[in-house]
Amino acid sequence: MEHMSWDTELERSAEEWAETCLWEHGPASLLPQIGQNLGAHWGRCSGPVCTHYTQLVWATSSRIGCAINLCYDMNVWGQIWTKAVYLVCNYSPNLPAPAPATTKPPTEDMQKNEVINKQQMSQLVTCDTKLRDQCKGTTCNRYECPAGCLDATGKVVGTVYYEMQSSVCRAGLHAGVIDNDGGWLDVTRQGRKDFFIRSNKNGVESVGKYKSANSFTVSRVAVKAITCETTVAQLCPYEMLARHCPRLYCPKNCIEENPHISRVIGTTVYSDKSSICRAAVHAGVIRNDVGGYIDVMPVDKRKYYPASYQNAIFSESLQNPPGGKAFRVFAVI
Repeated sequence: MEHMSWDTELERSAEEWAETCLWEHGPASLLPQIGQNLGAHWGRCSGPVCTHYTQLVWATSSRIGCAINLCYDMNVWGQIWTKAVYLVCNYSPNLPAPAPATTKPPTEDMQKNEVINKQQMSQLVTCDTKLRDQCKGTTCNRYECPAGCLDATGKVVGTVYYEMQSSVCRAGLHAGVIDNDGGWLDVTRQGRKDFFIRSNKNGVESVGKYKSANSFTVSRVAVKAITCETTVAQLCPYEMLARHCPRLYCPKNCIEENPHISRVIGTTVYSDKSSICRAAVHAGVIRNDVGGYIDVMPVDKRKYYPASYQNAIFSESLQNPPGGKAFRVFAVI
């Protein structure tokens, strides 16, 4: 490690941030240039509270400036601490890539608090499952169809726009979205249509209906590879009218990304300014050393995003955000 020297500019910036009493990294404009570690206590010790272990062992940091402030009613990961002593230390230069001054990754020196989450967004259905029956009390968006639905008897009503009593998977076959080997498809509800047109397409014969009814369309599930820094705000933010995010592929080793840039905000439900892939590791949907496919569901913003430590990632808390939306992340199995 480099010899550390005190820097008055870093001290000043640390003092300004400590005075905000916000238990999160900041200010955002300064984070790309500095590393930062936070600590707080209120008269008793109950386990680790400081944030990034990485910064403490960084090989090339050579300057440090710290400040301390007394904060009243400070929100620390969802708990209100009365008269909390808040320590902020800023370091420079910042970590540009994973090179801690140790022969072992920092996570080997910490308890990872491992969480595994196998909840899927896509729903497994049969060849004869009607969308009307499947959509009751659940999110209607992504479905996994089995093979062999050409030989099934599920009814399909309409062309392009399908009536809600149609078989989801056979409508997918009729539209050419999937083939007889099965697969995934996205469903979008389209409201009421005055009539539905009969046709024979891709080996499936649909029937017509000349009576107003609710409808849906089907589409292929797009797949996209992303980086550790990609956010839902950039890719597919929440909208009142439902939209489908692509199925995403995350690279491995996103834990090693700069946490000031690839932030994780929240637990279970994350701010859409969070890194998608680091949130997926935090949620236990993928493993850091493997990466892999995930599904994301944009949702409306939350008033409060709680912080937590899971799978060697500290997430941040955020209360009453002025803008932005949220998302959930799901496994693909």
